[in-house]
Amino acid sequence: MLQRMAKKEKTSFERSDSHRSRYAPPSAATTIALQRLLDYTGRPFPATQTNLFRDQDDADLDIYYAGDLSLLKSKCVSVIGARDVSVEGAARARRIARELVQAGIVVTSGLAKGVDISAHLGAIDAGGSTIAVIGTPLNKAYPIDHAETQMKIYSDHLLISQFRPGQRTFPSDFPKRNRLMAALTDASVIVEASDTSGTLHQAAECTKLGRWLFIANSVVEDTRLSWPKKFLEYDTCVPLRDISDITSRLLS
Repeated sequence: MLQRMAKKEKTSFERSDSHRSRYAPPSAATTIALQRLLDYTGRPFPATQTNLFRDQDDADLDIYYAGDLSLLKSKCVSVIGARDVSVEGAARARRIARELVQAGIVVTSGLAKGVDISAHLGAIDAGGSTIAVIGTPLNKAYPIDHAETQMKIYSDHLLISQFRPGQRTFPSDFPKRNRLMAALTDASVIVEASDTSGTLHQAAECTKLGRWLFIANSVVEDTRLSWPKKFLEYDTCVPLRDISDITSRLLS
């Protein structure tokens, strides 16, 4: 069977965190082996990446999820970027998310502050579907301000984590999350990011996987930034001026 139920792991961490945060985690986590999940999505991988994750410590990782796994069968686009996003950047993330769902595309992000939460809420408010690939276990809401949105996502959409319930996570784990998100989606859109942003980890994964990478034109034209030029050397990296830049490549 494609799915198998994970053993319910109620830890003292989960109980205390749920009480303190008023976050109610999914009643049970469902797991699927990483490679089986990658196969399930049907997304292609270049010959050089057929053993994706195989050289990593998490090669035989189980992925935990709650919600509608079939959303991954749709066209999915990651909308990502800075946590300390500008007002303009947050509005841009919401607009991009809204236009993507209007085109029938599932909006994916990481439920972090800034661009991520703006993208999720933009998709939900537009009546579309969204997937959150988080950098913490399913039993924890981080940041806690996003607890209500996280519960809505696992109830009505899809919540994914590669970290087992109760597992401690660290900032160094977020590149793993970004790698997984890039692998599970057809493209990534960077709305706003500095030269030192962790978002660039996902941009690098897109180039390895041959996934489309779109960079908001406002970012491309920002002369204070050096990173866009490096990625625009790839044929699969495109400045994003209009939503048709995405749809013409993914839906044609």
